[in-house]
Amino acid sequence: MEAGLLLQYLIIAMAVLVSAWVVLKKQFPGVVRKARGAIAVRLLRPGTEGWRQSLGRRIAPPATGSAGACGGCDSCGPSPPKAH
Repeated sequence: MEAGLLLQYLIIAMAVLVSAWVVLKKQFPGVVRKARGAIAVRLLRPGTEGWRQSLGRRIAPPATGSAGACGGCDSCGPSPPKAH
């Protein structure tokens, strides 16, 4: 396989993965949050290497005070009325 063709395949694969990630985050935010939490918990176990723990801290979802019924993205709550 030529190097140029391999590079094309790698670029296309990365574009597909990024597109799938964006759709997953937009359509299923609760699933993404749970998956990120599960991965982070495994990486943050005591006794693991430092680079794995730092990766786990980066992957861990941000803490929310009260998650809503939809999964806790905090973007669907009531908005303040507009002043005229």
